[in-house]
Amino acid sequence: MTDKVPMTKLGYERLEEELKTLKSVERPAVIKAIAEAREHGDLSENAEYTAAREKQSFIEGRIQELEDKISRAEIIDVSALSGKDIKFGATVTLIDDDTEEKVTYQIVGEDESDIKAGLLSISSPLARALINKTVGDTVEVVTPKGGKGYEVAKVAYL
Repeated sequence: MTDKVPMTKLGYERLEEELKTLKSVERPAVIKAIAEAREHGDLSENAEYTAAREKQSFIEGRIQELEDKISRAEIIDVSALSGKDIKFGATVTLIDDDTEEKVTYQIVGEDESDIKAGLLSISSPLARALINKTVGDTVEVVTPKGGKGYEVAKVAYL
């Protein structure tokens, strides 16, 4: 039994798009590059051939990884969720206990996370601390820079 991989619909579509590009654009291009490099003769001293083979290995590995994640995807329709408790897909506004600064994050799947874009991985320490909390609750999180405290100011499902 393999574990399901939670992700939003948008995250799933991005993985599918990347897979499609790798299969229809990147893979044929690297196969062509390998064929061209072979025509240059001695493969043992052919840097173009070696580089193309390394790229092909990376592409094939990424294709396998994406196919695995897509096959195990559990697409969560965030727009159908509601409630006061923080769950996967929630958009959460937090107030930093030290600075009073507000930050807003959406809790998303690992492959979708982009902290600069406000997308917080479900497996991150902060997201794990937030799960099942509600407005007014406080959370303490150990970060690489030390402990941080936040108060939950708002929970929404957009």
